[in-house]
Amino acid sequence: MERVDLLIVGGGINGAGIARDAAGRGLSVLLCEQHDLAAHTSGASSKLIHGGLRYLEHGEFALVAKALAERSVLLRLAPHLIRPQRFVLLPQPGLRPAWQIRLGLFAYDYLGTLAGVGGHGAFAASHAIDLHRHPAGAVLGHPAGSAYEYGDATVDDARLVIANAVDAASRGAEILPRTRCVAAQRHGDHWQVRLQREGDASQLVSARALVNAAGPWAACLLGQIGQPAAPLRLVRGSHIVVPRLYEHDRAYVLQQPDRRIVFVIPWQRDYTLIGTTESDFTGDPASVAADDAEVDYLCAAVNAQFRQSITPADVVWRYSGVRPLLGGAGEATALSRDYRLQLDTAAAPLLNVWGGKLTTYRKLAEQAVNQLAPLLGCSKPAWTAHGDALPGGELGDPAHWLAEFCIAYPWLPDEVAARWVYSYGAWARCLIGDAASLADLGEHFGAGLHAREVDYLRRCEWATTVDDILWRRSKLGLTMPADGIARLQRYLARPQGSTLGHAVHHCD
Repeated sequence: MERVDLLIVGGGINGAGIARDAAGRGLSVLLCEQHDLAAHTSGASSKLIHGGLRYLEHGEFALVAKALAERSVLLRLAPHLIRPQRFVLLPQPGLRPAWQIRLGLFAYDYLGTLAGVGGHGAFAASHAIDLHRHPAGAVLGHPAGSAYEYGDATVDDARLVIANAVDAASRGAEILPRTRCVAAQRHGDHWQVRLQREGDASQLVSARALVNAAGPWAACLLGQIGQPAAPLRLVRGSHIVVPRLYEHDRAYVLQQPDRRIVFVIPWQRDYTLIGTTESDFTGDPASVAADDAEVDYLCAAVNAQFRQSITPADVVWRYSGVRPLLGGAGEATALSRDYRLQLDTAAAPLLNVWGGKLTTYRKLAEQAVNQLAPLLGCSKPAWTAHGDALPGGELGDPAHWLAEFCIAYPWLPDEVAARWVYSYGAWARCLIGDAASLADLGEHFGAGLHAREVDYLRRCEWATTVDDILWRRSKLGLTMPADGIARLQRYLARPQGSTLGHAVHHCD
């Protein structure tokens, strides 16, 4: 029977972050995920690293301050995955008045300054803009005289999860996607856990501590192992993607009559991402999908304020995720996005992770391991805030590194080079390997995807299916032709050496 210090159930951002932190402190770690890494909530977000400006009106000052501090930490850890983004916030008659917006932005800037990250650099302070002189004026259908601009950041959410998992594995953690926790029993000083891999026999693992980071399945997992659960409220958030609506680089924050907000964000060079909705969800989180009413809602949000209108026929992709929020009555938009860690030490430790948001995952993981480490005899201090960058983040400024990369490999198409640098960072050189020409990258499936990249994703990032590759480790599903998908499917059906657990190499 395999024995580990820590067994983590859940391969979203919280589970991957805890695995990285714990492995970096020398604990033996196993993470299991019933589906692919980032297959659900963590890969179906609004793709933002932000303080959460709208949380201020609900009194979530501590959460916003914590998130603003993390914003700059994460930018340092993953500059290739996280990009500063300026947002245009539009006043709307009858909703939040201009004075309330100015007050909120002042508080946002002030909290950022207290965290040591506000008012300069990537996240410069907010300011008023004249829409008659700003690029936004040409985009809006009925521009008012003024609006406001502030800074946050966008992120490749699924790749952030993968980067944490890759780094955890490089530090000794065992990462097992497509592996369900089917049973767990407490035996005094340890947990005996039965894991079931897809298409394989089950295995028993002995763990000194168990972490429940199963996201929307967290309550179900506790019920399965006979433990009481905290009330979780499951909220569906849906997004749509349409061809790019405008040429400039600003994003928009659109106030809605129901007091929700909708983000309109330049995305993947040729597209615009629009979201999100918020509605209560029941059922299996794995089956969540954006419905037609949500698509209509998001189209209407754009059409009410943009010069260019869109219809559901313009939508090239829709996706939806389930947010596990700490329970409460009232509108979903008013529920806290903060997290709570619940540690049970009645016998072998059990740590439950409730709630949370993408931006604060690193802090959540640090606090989780701070609680568990003394119980496991580990005295090593927290390290991730000032430690090594995530894999690929060693490059520093990705724009500068991209220019050097293109000079070093002039035969690589510009679009491929840019995608690789902003997906793999410095590890793009590992992907290139000894290739000296485009032909050396192997079969081309379309959209710039070659066999060498597919092999890399299978060998080093646990990819096994077409969706793993086209929708989580890349977003090439937006542009991949049907015949390319079919050829990729056939390619993946060919046998390849084992990629289980620790099969991740260092990039030197």
